[in-house]
Amino acid sequence: MSSLSNLPRRRGLVVVVVLLVIAAAGVFGYVQANARHADEVAASGDAGNTDGQSGSDILLGLASTAMQEKRLIAPQGSNAYEFYLSVLQLDPNNRVAQENLRKLLPAASDVVERAINDDQLDEAQRELSLLREFDSTNYTLSLLGGKLDAHRQLQVRKDEARASQQVTPGP
Repeated sequence: MSSLSNLPRRRGLVVVVVLLVIAAAGVFGYVQANARHADEVAASGDAGNTDGQSGSDILLGLASTAMQEKRLIAPQGSNAYEFYLSVLQLDPNNRVAQENLRKLLPAASDVVERAINDDQLDEAQRELSLLREFDSTNYTLSLLGGKLDAHRQLQVRKDEARASQQVTPGP
């Protein structure tokens, strides 16, 4: 009789598990489709271009859209800074990309500093590395690197203090 009373609970658990599997499959499919699309755009360059746009023109358009949407240096793989850097890989003398990277640097530096202040240190490191790809000698970026290192050291000390409190037996 007790196995019959658990039957509705088991059905509910099965339904939840099935829904989670379906949701995970949907997310996986979405990510795969976006990755395939990005690969196709990157691989197409000038050869697969049917409307006369070059790879640089497509990337400049993507960068412009990213700027309008305030995606300066995040999310990874879909931000203005990375698109402009990709343009420079195709055309190192592209003035539009060079100028826009130069213009973006102060605002992007502010984003890095906010990430540091919010203790998002790994993201701040990624963003800082991205900015350094364009201007490795920038003084502001050097200062941000020092601030990031200092925050990492503080985080290590906090973690060590927490660990020693957990290990130390109470009186």
